[in-house]
Amino acid sequence: MPIHSKNFFAFFRLEPKLCLDLESLQKRFDELSRKSAEEPSEAVEAATILNNGYRTLRDPVKRAQYLLAEEGFPIGEQTSKDVPSELLEEVFELNRMLEDLKNGGPRARAQLETAKGHFASLKQDVDEELEKLFAKYDVAEAQSETGKQALDEIRGVLNRRRYVENLIRDVDRILALAPD
Repeated sequence: MPIHSKNFFAFFRLEPKLCLDLESLQKRFDELSRKSAEEPSEAVEAATILNNGYRTLRDPVKRAQYLLAEEGFPIGEQTSKDVPSELLEEVFELNRMLEDLKNGGPRARAQLETAKGHFASLKQDVDEELEKLFAKYDVAEAQSETGKQALDEIRGVLNRRRYVENLIRDVDRILALAPD
């Protein structure tokens, strides 16, 4: 594969799948690292593609986002109108707890800790759902209706995951600033 290839899957000579064998990826990374060191004229470009590709492909979420973009399903920026409907009630409850905390509510900290645990559990559920969708995509042909449907579902679940991650981050930030 030419060094100029910007497609990470092609660069690593891997099929564009969402369930990757990370050991094979590591072996390809090591092999390509040695090879790029032997060809100094292309070393900088190769190292950039190699490192960016490796970081992207080894992380399941980044890998999915990358594959979605490659297949024409970009994630885009998340806005407040993108709140998953099943999380709306949780967001309202979190905002109420934050107000209680600002007003010195005695139980607000404990409620926020509980909410954080709940959001972490939601994130774990989302990650399990993603694993199933990754497998569904990998058995389908990428350009088939099933493959496109799987990518669309993955995009929706990734958006939900990102929203849950933002909730966890917000709770952590508030807890760090709040008096004990």
